[in-house]
Amino acid sequence: MEKNDIVYGFHAVTESLLANTGNKLYIQEDLRGKNLQKIKELAREKKVAISWTSKKSLTEMTEGAVHQGFVLRVSEFAYQSLSDLLGAAQEQENPLFLILDGIMDPHNLGSILRTADATNVAGVIIPKHRAVGVTPIVAKTATGALEHVPIARVTNLSQTLTSLKEAGFWIFATDMEGTPSTKWNTQGKLALIIGNEGKGVSHNLKKLADEMISIPMNGHVQSLNASVAAAILMYEVFRNRL
Repeated sequence: MEKNDIVYGFHAVTESLLANTGNKLYIQEDLRGKNLQKIKELAREKKVAISWTSKKSLTEMTEGAVHQGFVLRVSEFAYQSLSDLLGAAQEQENPLFLILDGIMDPHNLGSILRTADATNVAGVIIPKHRAVGVTPIVAKTATGALEHVPIARVTNLSQTLTSLKEAGFWIFATDMEGTPSTKWNTQGKLALIIGNEGKGVSHNLKKLADEMISIPMNGHVQSLNASVAAAILMYEVFRNRL
């Protein structure tokens, strides 16, 4: 079994079953409790076969991750195209897209998706190369947000920014030297670039941005974790639009 063809943990498995992406469910053979009943009923309703499996086998399947006794084999994650994302965004007033420039840590991507769902983000755009895609760890960290936040995977982020500009989006990038987020004008259609955990936003993408946005910091640490920085800025847009 390919590691990327599974999700695990109660929430991720439940959301995948609800979204009809599950093919076969593996449940720990000695499991008991409310969660077990819920998932069994859902699997029966969705006509997904259940295989009762030892804890040891489930741990091997998930390479030692915390699976809570539930592992679901799923169809491959269906990324959207940029044109799909733009088409869906036309229905929304002033959509916000997040562009992730080389996020490598699956926990960061999962957390970003979770906040994106909470703040009505219209879509997340990630590059095909030198970045993490949707993996079981991302699915577990996102606790179900994967089924609600559209994700496009593109070959070239620079070309993507050009397409977004042509579609009337304002492009913003995170940077240490920029307009403080508290003074950020969040009107209109927005695309926000969040940089790589170590290097930040790449130089060629910064050149395409309309404005740099910084998060005011007053302590001794130089920068924030990528998912925390993304969350602060998503909530800034969300707050301004409430």
